[in-house]
Amino acid sequence: MRGESAWQRLDKQTAHRRTRKGELRPGERPDPARPPGTDLLPQIKHIVVLMMENHSFDNYLGTLGRGEGLPVDENGVPDAENPDTAGHAVRVYPMSGPRQQAGVPCQSWNASHAQWAGGKMNGFVSASEAAAPHGDKTAGMGYWTERDLPFYHGLASTFPLADHWFSSCLGPTFPNRRFLLAGTAHGLIDDLPVNLIDRPPAGTILDMLTKHGISWVNYRPAAEDQSHLRRYTQYRRRRMKHHARSLGRPLRRATDGVKRDLQFTSSLYPLGLTRYLLHVRGIDQFFADADSGRLPAFCIVDPNFEEYSEENPQDISKGESFAAEVINRVLHGKGWPDTLLIWTYDEHGGYYDHVAPPAAVPPDDLPGRSLVAHESWLRSVLKVLFPGYVRHAENLVCEPLQYDTYGFRVPAVIVSPYARRDCVLSEVYDHTSVLKLVEEKWNLPALTRRDAAAISPMAGLDFDAPPAFLAPPDLPQPRLAWGSW
Repeated sequence: MRGESAWQRLDKQTAHRRTRKGELRPGERPDPARPPGTDLLPQIKHIVVLMMENHSFDNYLGTLGRGEGLPVDENGVPDAENPDTAGHAVRVYPMSGPRQQAGVPCQSWNASHAQWAGGKMNGFVSASEAAAPHGDKTAGMGYWTERDLPFYHGLASTFPLADHWFSSCLGPTFPNRRFLLAGTAHGLIDDLPVNLIDRPPAGTILDMLTKHGISWVNYRPAAEDQSHLRRYTQYRRRRMKHHARSLGRPLRRATDGVKRDLQFTSSLYPLGLTRYLLHVRGIDQFFADADSGRLPAFCIVDPNFEEYSEENPQDISKGESFAAEVINRVLHGKGWPDTLLIWTYDEHGGYYDHVAPPAAVPPDDLPGRSLVAHESWLRSVLKVLFPGYVRHAENLVCEPLQYDTYGFRVPAVIVSPYARRDCVLSEVYDHTSVLKLVEEKWNLPALTRRDAAAISPMAGLDFDAPPAFLAPPDLPQPRLAWGSW
């Protein structure tokens, strides 16, 4: 224990208790003959996950000309359509600008299952009609091109592209980001703040890393002129105030507000003072750590969910600008020779994709549920005090309440000096593929059946030849320079 602070010792003890709770068998290690925590991939010292918000593969990379993009007609023009509720066909079309519309399309559990339509993929227009009767029903059929997203298209044309990377479930942000953390949503099916109070029996990948002394950080937008303790106090105060205020708000504003108040992925399972102080840092610190080669062994980088996460109605150019800055700092930082970065999206945001998600291994035996939409003591109380809130919550939920199907395809690119040139990965991946990668590197046991069955994106890397991208490639500039707005 020598050299560890009191905070670090307490953090390890907490992680050890969490991974033991419930006696869930977490699964076999990649190499059962070696102890957990053994580094099996020493060429990579830093794994960076940059997860943006709410766009499908076809919506962003469908016209890339690499991987399985949008179907085209004899003239090479994207050719796909969905019917509206009256039976009229709505074709895919190029967006006229980077600004998205408010309220459409929608990615709730109900809307996502309606869009999926049992695999027919023909509910994207009608789902928008149901979610916003007075909105633009065609919004989900729009797509952006290289003209709109030059950096993203350059990145996806240069490094290994995973063109069958699916979100982990047919639902919104929080359940999918929970899969990234723990290989399960643990029954979560919505973004309502009252449901963020539980923890899976096997814990999270962050617990595993802590238990074995492997460094990790969640970088997030934060005021850099404040102490970590003060930021934590403000974060807790915002969460408590938001939980109280959200009951009196329209549901859309409530769910948007909780994203702004949470502001970082690791908080989607309960996060205490110790973990916050040790592992949550600001974006400026990420830039400094990337520049100096001092990134932790594993990190998640979150955008500002209010301004540049790319969720509607934001300007997607701002999100691309942020992602370009993050990726370029890694590419040109001192730690680049030993780094692997994954750029992807939590879910599709309601935007059209033509590839039907395949069946998935259920992570556990826990079905989807909502303390507000389903029978519970909390619902009984809220139904009397806030009946409108309960009705809105019920509209977000539909059958089936299972996690046996992947969500929609999302963009995903593997960025590393060891990346293979001219590589398209067409195996089925999802967010638990990140967990599998971490488990394969540090010989950690699987957390759930889902990540036990996942495959890591290791096929995009080549360790038998000199690193193909040791000299960082020149990538196109984004439409907006970082911080120019």
